[in-house]
Amino acid sequence: MSDPRDQHDVKFDADETAGHVELVSASGAPASLLANGDVPIDDCWNRIGVRGDGSCPRLAGYIHCRNCPVHDAAAARVLDREQSADTVIGQEVLHRQTAQSLSEYAAREADATSWLVFRIGDEWLGLPTTIFQQVAQLRPIHSLPHRRHRAVLGVVNVRGTLLVCASLARLFGIASVVGQDGRRPEQQSGLQGVDARDLARLLVIEPGGDVGERGGSSKPGNPGNPIVFPVDAVDGVHRFARADFQAVPATIASMSASHSVAVTAWNGVTVGLLDAAKLFETLNRSLT
Repeated sequence: MSDPRDQHDVKFDADETAGHVELVSASGAPASLLANGDVPIDDCWNRIGVRGDGSCPRLAGYIHCRNCPVHDAAAARVLDREQSADTVIGQEVLHRQTAQSLSEYAAREADATSWLVFRIGDEWLGLPTTIFQQVAQLRPIHSLPHRRHRAVLGVVNVRGTLLVCASLARLFGIASVVGQDGRRPEQQSGLQGVDARDLARLLVIEPGGDVGERGGSSKPGNPGNPIVFPVDAVDGVHRFARADFQAVPATIASMSASHSVAVTAWNGVTVGLLDAAKLFETLNRSLT
């Protein structure tokens, strides 16, 4: 009859499974495991191997337990169990981090507002997207006789409708470099390779738009005809969280500061977020 200790899958009593068992891997490095886990492991090396009484008949051929395939198989099962536990823990941590990130993102989005960001001269400004009718290419502006305010440039044809065109650059005292063809001086030689966001545009805003609390003053501008103004560049629509809003610095000298509700950092520059209601009031006064 063969010795039951000579079998690879040796059964063991409950008292042998309790507590910690010392394992020596094929590399000779010791490893500890709790033998009452879901993977049964026979610690024969501790009982009849080099760490036990040395009665294992396999020792005659393998000299040391670390050379025995039974020992290697046990070591592999321990590593599999540890890696499985690490995977489960890693997945739980990832799920918690993902849930937290999604919660933080949802909170920021709930407090974020949408702004169209544009540039006049060297100043980056923003207005709530709700007041914009369209962004149009630059086109000829026809001057008006006897205009009372220098900010009024004239009228411009937008989709068959003549609209009043005003200059925020003149209104705010900003040096603008808009050319009549919608290009800066360094772009006069051609448009090839020029980013469309770097071209001057006409922005059409409607005083009756919803400016509301997040877009400026609590009282919207008086309903009226749309107003057009040229800008040096339009970067596009961006969402800004109110938590990132900062007070307008007192060091800003241009009139845009008095028409801003806040400033925010964006893409390495500071954007002045304009009070739409106050801007409409100023534009309406310039037209009367």
